[in-house]
Amino acid sequence: MILHSKVAGEGVPIIFLHTGLQTGETDFVYQREHFKDSFCIVLPDLRAHGKSQVGQIDIHTYFEDTAGDLAKTMDHLNIEKAHIVGCSLGALVGLLFAKRFPARVHSLTLSGIVPVKPDNWPELVEKDTVQQMALLENKEVIHYFNSVHASNWQDFLRQSMNEDWYPFDETGDLSTLECPTLFIVGEGQSHEVDGASIYPRQNDKIHVAVVPFAGHLVHIEQPDIYTTILDLFIRGL
Repeated sequence: MILHSKVAGEGVPIIFLHTGLQTGETDFVYQREHFKDSFCIVLPDLRAHGKSQVGQIDIHTYFEDTAGDLAKTMDHLNIEKAHIVGCSLGALVGLLFAKRFPARVHSLTLSGIVPVKPDNWPELVEKDTVQQMALLENKEVIHYFNSVHASNWQDFLRQSMNEDWYPFDETGDLSTLECPTLFIVGEGQSHEVDGASIYPRQNDKIHVAVVPFAGHLVHIEQPDIYTTILDLFIRGL
């Protein structure tokens, strides 16, 4: 499918891939303002988010399917190659896209991903499930997300409660990436910080930045530091 996308500006494209339950318009706001005068900014709504409507969702093929969506979307927008920037859900999609379509990626920036399955993964999933169920029982939250997402966001959220939803086979191996890659991680996420030592040993194209006083959503929690590092990375290529 072709993803609903907002496009603004001129120059080399930067595609920002949003986190779960966000949209192209609601995420990476600080970063796109920073780059808008020098680059073409592309803000897709990922599958089952925003205005990118889809029928059935299979969480086990979601990232593969959405990477394919992104390729079709770039074709639709006449974009041959782009810088890909993603966090969490968007980073997982961006990672699979860079692996499957390497010729279409100038650079890849990832944050909010876990390289190795934690020993206490079932407990972490259970904790997330409790929080997600609370969202699905909150009328105000449901009303808000219904106004943001035209597609079946509740189905997506329920499927992400499945313990085997996370693509550790993909996040555990970045050795095949052909593009310059930046891994930005907040110091507060111990399972994610592991990637700072693992990934550079796998691939000499990978750069790492550990940001203090930040966690999973480092681009939101420390937007200035994150954006400065991203700017240095992209403009330095």
